[in-house]
Amino acid sequence: MLYKIKLKNADDNVLLDDHIYEWLTSDPYLTKVDFINNLRRHSSGCAVFQKTWKKQDGKFKTETIYLHKLVAEKFLAETSSNENNLVGAKNGNKLDCRLDNLVYRSRAVSSRKRKTSSKTGFTGVYKENNRFRAVISIDRKSVHIGMFDTPEEAALAYNKKSKEIYGDSGKQNIVR
Repeated sequence: MLYKIKLKNADDNVLLDDHIYEWLTSDPYLTKVDFINNLRRHSSGCAVFQKTWKKQDGKFKTETIYLHKLVAEKFLAETSSNENNLVGAKNGNKLDCRLDNLVYRSRAVSSRKRKTSSKTGFTGVYKENNRFRAVISIDRKSVHIGMFDTPEEAALAYNKKSKEIYGDSGKQNIVR
């Protein structure tokens, strides 16, 4: 069964497997802090629990728990390693915290999967004069793929090179 949990500060929902939901709503500490009803959308796009506590000395402490990280540490810990230690979403939806969507990745793979900042809307595609350059990073060096008439052609060339070099851990642009 799939659970959809409404976020406190957005019109979005978090997706959870039934056994994860059961654990989140039965764990003594998470129940005490009303974890499931205090999930918010973080500026990074993922679901987060944040609570500020007043300490005995009068100072404050903020506790932050990222849902995807909490779930992965509880249910996928054996797939983590020294290199693959960052949690990511296979389908790119950071609010989809179902077990089959979460995966431990290396920093390099996480970086490749990050959303693009290119003005063309495609990773590795940049406008130069009236044409579009496709570029990919290999061993921290920028490698020219080619010049194209449209951003879509350049994005497809980037996708092909990314698949060739990085396989399934490479970034793929969505071209419509």
